[in-house]
Amino acid sequence: MNRSQTILDYGAYLAVRAAVCLVQALSLESCRGWARRAAWLLWHVARLRRKIVEANLQIAFPQLTADERQRIALGMWEHLLLMLAEIAHAPRKVHRTNYRWHLHMPQMRLMAGRLLDRRPVIIISGHLGNFEMGGYLLGLHGFATHTIARRLDNPFLDRWVNQFREATGQYILPKFGSSQPIMDLLGRGGTLVLLGDQHAGESACWVDFFGQRASTHKAVALFTLSASAPTTTACVYRRGRPMQFEMRVSEIVDPADPGFELGSVPLMAQWYTKRLESLIREAPQQYWWLHRRWREEQKPGRTRRHQRSAA
Repeated sequence: MNRSQTILDYGAYLAVRAAVCLVQALSLESCRGWARRAAWLLWHVARLRRKIVEANLQIAFPQLTADERQRIALGMWEHLLLMLAEIAHAPRKVHRTNYRWHLHMPQMRLMAGRLLDRRPVIIISGHLGNFEMGGYLLGLHGFATHTIARRLDNPFLDRWVNQFREATGQYILPKFGSSQPIMDLLGRGGTLVLLGDQHAGESACWVDFFGQRASTHKAVALFTLSASAPTTTACVYRRGRPMQFEMRVSEIVDPADPGFELGSVPLMAQWYTKRLESLIREAPQQYWWLHRRWREEQKPGRTRRHQRSAA
């Protein structure tokens, strides 16, 4: 990295830290009020990624009116901004003496039994609720997790963000080059948390998501099948006031069960995708509709021509 880029990156890091200090100086209720106002500006004035959000909501909820979909979009922006405020406040407000006040887990008995088992566990989540707080709060419960995340381009911000993520026992694995460390982790009975709602390109596994085909990474299902790891889908909803969460867990499937019927990548990928869809339908305003989740599936001939052109 050259000197000028280092200076720019460090300047951006200082600006972000200053913004976080400002957020921390406000109460969470004040942050919620500002998030609501900023959401209106982002949607109506800046129109940030508005076409993508509108297209995604049209696919997911064709039965709703335009006004109903707009309310979801405004709720999404408010949620995202409030989520950032909650992350900024978490190190000061959530700790080992009060974490139970911030998180309700209806299926705690079920999950605790699995997480304390010597066998590995895979938790598949998505860009739903405050997913950054999921690993943070599980760590405060005493359960270490490993999560795959792409490194930020700014090394100062990347180190700072990962310090927050790892503060309570959530460990970050790089997105690329982690296959062997993941298999080692599962081999010794660790807990792996994965995001299962990202577009994975043409060579991925295609599944039904809100009634339309979408691609998903094969590796998510492969880890379950190759390690014979009990797997569930989960999310951390915000319930009522800021910093009040509920961790919702779906059924757990176990490849070691005699009646296991999801023994292929397409079947496993479709299983967790439908369960993530069900979780999203419960709180659509807490889902990131910003991503281009649905993209046109290219025909084989067209894909080969595209690959030859790229070469």
